[in-house]
Formats: sequence, C-alpha cells, structure tokens
Amino acid sequence: MSLSRAEPLRYAVVGALATAAHWLTLAVLVEAAGWAAWAASGAGAALGAQVAFAGNRSFTFAGARQLPLLASWWRFQLTAAAGGALGMAIVAAGVALGLYYLLAQVLATGVVFVCGYLVNRHWSFRPPARRPGPGPRRPPPDPR
Repeated sequence: MSLSRAEPLRYAVVGALATAAHWLTLAVLVEAAGWAAWAASGAGAALGAQVAFAGNRSFTFAGARQLPLLASWWRFQLTAAAGGALGMAIVAAGVALGLYYLLAQVLATGVVFVCGYLVNRHWSFRPPARRPGPGPRRPPPDPR
C-alpha cells in the first residue's frame, strides 16, 4: 500500500473538523450541562467520530470507497470507540493529577490522533487486496 504524501495532511484536516465537533460538544456539556469532563469527552468523541468517518471515507483514504460502507463503518467505529476510551482515560488521569480538563484533552487528542491514523490506515480503510485473475484469455486452439 503506497502512502500518498497528502494522506496525513488530509487526515489532519478531517481530524481538525472532527475535533472541533468533539471539543464544542465537550465544552457545552461541561460548562452548560455540568457533565463530568471524562463523560463529556466520550460524548464529544462519539459525535466527532461520525464527522471523521464521513471525511476519511470520502476525502482521506483513496481506496476507502472500494470497501463496503457498512464494513468500513463498523471498523471505524471500533477504532473510534477504542480511541474514545483512551482519550477518556487520559482526560480522567489528567484531571486527577490536577490538569485543567482542556489541557488534558489536548494531550488526549494528540495521542488518539496518532494511534487512530495508524489503525485507520492499516485496518479501517484498507482497500481489499487485489486477487490475481485467471490471466489473459487465450484463443481456443485451432481444430485443424
């Protein structure tokens, strides 16, 4: 699988949009609704994952459209859930250590971004392997 130089940049652009949705949800749920930061981080991650799936399938990974939609969606959701759990754990640990919740979220976002890119590139959106065909068709033998 060849790596396009634009692919990580495209992943970052999609990630920025998904992160904006995540962080907006996080801030509203903590500041306006009084949620615990770790729970709001999880809700934001769930929304951000849907933004990221749509963007990565259509914009980032060239071969992603070759995959059946449902198969890549489930793989992505599993990856996003693992990333969300990792992010929640990092935010919870950071807050427990006395970090401001948004600073803990910055750390979580960085770690989850790198891990998510690697898993999504090599598993969630990996195009199916090309199977060798029967080869070129040969004309039938001359019956003479």
